[in-house]
Amino acid sequence: MLLLMLSPAARNQVPASRARATKKEPAPRFNATATNGEKFSNISIKGKVVLLEFWTTWCAYCAVEAPLVEKINREFTGKDLIVLAVNVGESKKTVKNISTASRNCKVVLTDDTNLAAMYAATVYPIYVAIDRDGNIAGTQRGAGGEEALRELLASADLDIKTESETDAASATP
Repeated sequence: MLLLMLSPAARNQVPASRARATKKEPAPRFNATATNGEKFSNISIKGKVVLLEFWTTWCAYCAVEAPLVEKINREFTGKDLIVLAVNVGESKKTVKNISTASRNCKVVLTDDTNLAAMYAATVYPIYVAIDRDGNIAGTQRGAGGEEALRELLASADLDIKTESETDAASATP
């Protein structure tokens, strides 16, 4: 019954390695305001690849994966990637204490967006890649490490090196 109530985006979970082969659905319409006041919507992200990361401060897996997300965010600073780290259900004070010390990507609070409800964010972390045309390229529920994040972003046609591509290039004589 719950699966029937989830948005199409939440049901579109595809392993990153297979995400390219599926038909992409448009991302649900959204508005989000980062803690720095910057505003985002479907219109403002067109032409960019977007990684939505749903997280909480109490989630141990989120804490482990946050530096990986930050590493990718730094790698693409000023390029074609927007990372929105959507904190789910925590106070501004709690999030500010954590995010100002360790997060450089755009941090969004649940109160400032409708994204968590749209993607049925009830387990953490959840990642959603949106391509330059505003379509959902793939989702990942749960921690998967840096390689899984890179594959997810590659499914959105971000020019990002994955471990398998790096290994193949180094094996070529």
